[in-house]
Amino acid sequence: MVDSTLITDSTNTIETDTGVAEATVKPHLVLALDYGVKKMGMALGNTITETARAFDILAMNNGQPDWDNLLGIIKVWGVSKVVVGLPLNMDGSSSMLSKRAHKFARRLAHRVMEQHLPVVVSLCDERLTSVAAREIAWDNGWIKNERDPIDDISACILMSTYFADPNSSIAIDAIKAD
Repeated sequence: MVDSTLITDSTNTIETDTGVAEATVKPHLVLALDYGVKKMGMALGNTITETARAFDILAMNNGQPDWDNLLGIIKVWGVSKVVVGLPLNMDGSSSMLSKRAHKFARRLAHRVMEQHLPVVVSLCDERLTSVAAREIAWDNGWIKNERDPIDDISACILMSTYFADPNSSIAIDAIKAD
């Protein structure tokens, strides 16, 4: 018997020298998307540090991204989860934009499935992320004008919401289509 030897297998369990199997958490890269009709903010985060960083702002064509570019980002970075912001009204009801974000998330889930990518797409409430992002960006001098883009910062806040409570997001395959 070897002291303190850990053996990892493909099921993410480890067996200690006592023979007791323990589950381990495999680190994942998460992509948060602040959906918009004209542009979409992106943030990358990981499940080890549970931190996010602004990544990019993608141009959107009437709510549609350059799908090849978006799927390429997911592939190249090895993203395993995409959290799409759901812009609900303050009372929790759906808005026209939240319906479009939901439709976008369904399309994204379908496209990653077609590409055989092991990616879970989920929706997460993003109320007030843009307000908070603008305030943070202004206070830190990241923007000089109130019209400067903050969508990637909003995506970081969305990611923080997800990391604070992963159960706050719902996998798109668990939601009925509108």
